[in-house]
Amino acid sequence: MIRAYEVKEIVVGLPLRMSGAEGTQSEKMTVFAQQLRERYELPVHLWDERLTTAEAQRVLRESEISTKRRGQVVDQLAAVLILQSFMENRQSGKIGQDSV
Repeated sequence: MIRAYEVKEIVVGLPLRMSGAEGTQSEKMTVFAQQLRERYELPVHLWDERLTTAEAQRVLRESEISTKRRGQVVDQLAAVLILQSFMENRQSGKIGQDSV
């Protein structure tokens, strides 16, 4: 997929605690991000994913999608929100093009 879509960099959600502290899951994602960097030799960015699932659920509730369908797409929408947040912050200059 990386070759087929000509991926140039990867954004990985970082599950921080509400306080901003890292926990077991964020440590696992940090290791995963490093494995991706080594395997694909691409920049891999860890990005705060706090509240993205809750926001995705809110958006889906408001869109009148059935409960069954919401359950099928909530993680996909949360991933879109993570990437959107990353890209908006990059565009605004809050993060650099080469941030890792």
